[in-house]
Amino acid sequence: MAKTLAIEPEARQRKPLQRSLRVKRRQEASVAFLFLLPNLIGFLIFSAIPIIAAFIISFYDWDLLLGANFIGLDNYKQLLTDNVFRAALLNTLYFVVVSVPLAIVIGLGVALLTNQSLPGMNIYRAIFLLPYVTLTVAIALAWKWLYLPGTGLVNQLLALVGIHGPNWLTSPIWAMPALVILSVWKSFGYNMVLFLAGLQNIPQHLYEAAIMDGATPWQRFRHVTFPLLSPVTFFVVVITTIGSFQVFDQALVMTQGGPGLATTTLVMNIYQVGFQSFHMGYASAIAWVLFAIVFVCTLIQFWFQRRLVSYD
Repeated sequence: MAKTLAIEPEARQRKPLQRSLRVKRRQEASVAFLFLLPNLIGFLIFSAIPIIAAFIISFYDWDLLLGANFIGLDNYKQLLTDNVFRAALLNTLYFVVVSVPLAIVIGLGVALLTNQSLPGMNIYRAIFLLPYVTLTVAIALAWKWLYLPGTGLVNQLLALVGIHGPNWLTSPIWAMPALVILSVWKSFGYNMVLFLAGLQNIPQHLYEAAIMDGATPWQRFRHVTFPLLSPVTFFVVVITTIGSFQVFDQALVMTQGGPGLATTTLVMNIYQVGFQSFHMGYASAIAWVLFAIVFVCTLIQFWFQRRLVSYD
């Protein structure tokens, strides 16, 4: 009985303490929500609501001048026979398949080169990052001059080694590779920064142990660096792939989708259909097909991540 009486005051003392802890947690959650509220409002207004609206509009024949008529899946059926959409899809896939591996490999290579404790290395890193933080339109205009067939710097450099450069932006064969080169040059600096962050978090004692075991530089990269970089590599692959599917500015400024349909991408097709021809319903259907493709690609990448990425 005495023990029971001794425990009851302790229990009574714990209850106010637990109540105050719950109140404090609610206050902290409320403060956190208030800080997040502006971002949540922006997400709802500029992302979530437009995405839902675009999905609804994709079932309408919505002409900005003539109004909207519900047509069900007709916009999606039309995509199956649309030669422009087919060309834009193939061009976008070509761009992704070529530019993503190049941007990742070059970014990793430059990160390995600049991951050195040498004087002035920060300057080199800033130089490599500079194209990424520069406006795409400004870079595209500059590269458009560089690609000029007669006086452009690219063809002049090729002429120094005995190569006759093509008409880059007016050739159906070379126009898309020209956009790929520009895009890789612009984006690899960001990948370099991400890889650098991963490289600098790898414990040095692992390299020291590998050197003591007689591992060559390639073996150290293969068995130490690359496995420990797998989480960063996965992140870089995902964001680079998503960004490549949305290529638009370069093609608009440099080629306007030409010559012919050689550089017309899905996002450019959306722009042409929606904001030049004013068929917003059909443009929304194209946008949702693009979303579905990116979503499926991302799911596949996450499936591979379970098998290939190590967080240990």
